[in-house]
Amino acid sequence: MRRRGGTEVFRITGARQGLADDVRGRQRRYVISMSVRTVSVILAAVLWNVERHVAVVALVLGVVLPYISVVIANAGREHAPSLPSTFVAPPSRPMIEPAPEDSSSAGGSFTHERPMSEQG
Repeated sequence: MRRRGGTEVFRITGARQGLADDVRGRQRRYVISMSVRTVSVILAAVLWNVERHVAVVALVLGVVLPYISVVIANAGREHAPSLPSTFVAPPSRPMIEPAPEDSSSAGGSFTHERPMSEQG
């Protein structure tokens, strides 16, 4: 990004998700976990006289899952761990280095050489 007219240009690639999208995502996670809870309670009721160990595990899942679902749904907005800097740093200009000195010109005498096109 460049500076235009002396104003800073903001980078939005690290912007947070919109509030409506965030709420929709949390509602979706809550509905999915409550659906799993409902299935586990129904499974516990169906398997109670058939396979009691599986029914107890499903019942415990059905009892514990609402608490976990509420905690996850009310966790709030996500926090991006490493957002990029808000301001874009101006690019650094490379420094022009001085031309290397020839050992022949170090003595102080200049020899003029003609270009190849002028040499006969």
